[in-house]
Amino acid sequence: MKTSRLPLLAATSQTRAVAALAAAGVAWGTSVPLSKAALSWLPPGWLVVVRFGLAAAVLLATVDRTALRAALRWQVLAWGAAGFGGSVLVQNAGLTKTSVTHAALLIGTGPVLVAVIAAAWHHQVARPVAWAGFTISLGGVAVVASGRGGGATAAGDALVLVSVLIASAMTVAQGRLLQGRDPAAVTAVLFLGAALAALPVAVCTAGAPPVPAAGGAGVLAVAAVAGLAVVGTLVPFTLFAYGQHKVSTEVAGAFLNLEPLVGALVGVAAFGDPAGPRLAIGAAAILGGILMSSMPALRGGGRDRGRGRPRLATVS
Repeated sequence: MKTSRLPLLAATSQTRAVAALAAAGVAWGTSVPLSKAALSWLPPGWLVVVRFGLAAAVLLATVDRTALRAALRWQVLAWGAAGFGGSVLVQNAGLTKTSVTHAALLIGTGPVLVAVIAAAWHHQVARPVAWAGFTISLGGVAVVASGRGGGATAAGDALVLVSVLIASAMTVAQGRLLQGRDPAAVTAVLFLGAALAALPVAVCTAGAPPVPAAGGAGVLAVAAVAGLAVVGTLVPFTLFAYGQHKVSTEVAGAFLNLEPLVGALVGVAAFGDPAGPRLAIGAAAILGGILMSSMPALRGGGRDRGRGRPRLATVS
């Protein structure tokens, strides 16, 4: 009886992981627009401190103490500082110089960057159809970046791309950081590393954090910061770590490709970003390429046979 239940339990675990990854991808799509709104109050450095500090406080107060001690390693703190704190700090700086929709779609370069990093670092090579998808996505990025409007600039787009490069390296590294550790505890330590690393940067670049503006604008900015800490940080990062812990990194990454689509749609709907033919063509190429790069992962599923280790991630 116990043996016959094993496949059912495994299927249930996979289903929960897929649900968590899908929810993470959608929630992450809100992070760019919420960050754009929050930057009307907090400078880039302080936004990183508050965003990850609040999220860390929640997890540190709730995760198992033993699991937390196991996750509290300098490697995890360092990757949190560079991978989370560093990438978001650069992204925030880019968001002050570009539009929400541009930033959200440029995040679609993540799959090809992860593929290159994984191939060089762990000698994990994506399938040809995935590389074709990466190429199409990059073509779409070029189309999007060549157009201006909605406050987009070349400097802002470049900073967003640098932030994606840092985040892609973090994605490749996180698969190994999670091995043998509780996902929520690892996420808590990563958040802590991000907040601690961003604090001196925030103080040196902006001094004390400013007081929110009076009236409705200030209320909206505070609400955006709170939403970013919970919906755009605590929820997706934790759900993604849980899902990545249960399935291969490649399958987990495929679901994060929902992020640029959700972010771009919110940018057009909530911020009035231009949505002309250039943006539509570029978005279609980015998302079509993402779909091509994700399908081999979703069809293959699980882990590489005979090796028992996660395969290549394809994330945005």
